[in-house]
Amino acid sequence: QLQLVESGGGLVQPGGSLRLSCAASGFTLDYYAIGWFRQAPGKEREGVSCSSSSGGSTNYADSVKGRFTIFRDNAKNTVYLQMNSLKPEDTAVYYCAATLDRGGLREDEYDYWGQGTQVTVSS
Repeated sequence: QLQLVESGGGLVQPGGSLRLSCAASGFTLDYYAIGWFRQAPGKEREGVSCSSSSGGSTNYADSVKGRFTIFRDNAKNTVYLQMNSLKPEDTAVYYCAATLDRGGLREDEYDYWGQGTQVTVSS
């Protein structure tokens, strides 16, 4: 069974950092593009970042450019989202998603989804 599991969320003060992990089970991530999405209360889910299967191509939403970094360790079958300089507006449930196609920042480009991890940025 193909499964993605996010972890690493939590409560952090503004300006702080968190590293989210997206671990795959039941399949290897080597051939999959990965996207990170988030959904804040009362808002639609939005694309945050994405990585090609090799990790050689990445993309970011304007709102997180320069603060977030997506990287992957295929040997560990895990993709990470390093989040620095966090702001209260980054508060959301963060999801990772996978596709065998060329993924981007749109939800409909992905076939497999994790259950999400909560990130709360507050003083």
